[in-house]
Amino acid sequence: MTITEDMHQAILQLPDRVWEPAYDAGAPVRPGAWVAELTGLLDLSSWPARMRVIVRKERPHPGAQLRFTDVGGHRVTCFATDAITGQLADLELRHRRRARCQDRIRCAKDTGLRGLPLHGFAQNQLWCERVAMACELTAWMAMLALDGPARGWEPKRLRLRLFTAAGRLARGGRRLRLRLAATWPWATAFTTCWQRLNTLPAVT
Repeated sequence: MTITEDMHQAILQLPDRVWEPAYDAGAPVRPGAWVAELTGLLDLSSWPARMRVIVRKERPHPGAQLRFTDVGGHRVTCFATDAITGQLADLELRHRRRARCQDRIRCAKDTGLRGLPLHGFAQNQLWCERVAMACELTAWMAMLALDGPARGWEPKRLRLRLFTAAGRLARGGRRLRLRLAATWPWATAFTTCWQRLNTLPAVT
């Protein structure tokens, strides 16, 4: 959510003792990141009942540009929730994990849902199902067969680096082989992905 001036002033009033360590995606404590609650310092009378505002601050990575609303050299973000139970770090981690759903929706729009290309309702319905299936297959492929930063590659980057790989088909020993350039930067990622997908059990 957008950090307003009231939120910015409330963050400045928070003492150091109320900041709790934030969690990483794997649940351990994330170094250089903390969370705190702003609910009692804001006027939320016009908001729905039981709403809470939680703030997260983190040391920016080297070279990152700080924004005007960042406080004390830390990157600051806020979100609202109606969850009344749970530790702040758990709620913040759950919120960040849900943000991946928004990324998937954005990628689906960029892939083929920005505009419906066909005329009939049934035809566009089939088109949407195909796009959804392609996005799901891409997400599962990245999760099962890729490592490190490659697991976070979006469809455009996957298409550039893996799906349009330049190679040559060679036959020999009654086998068909795909030969890739040894100097290609993503040759290892491609071959590892291919081998892992081939070892997955077939679904019938």
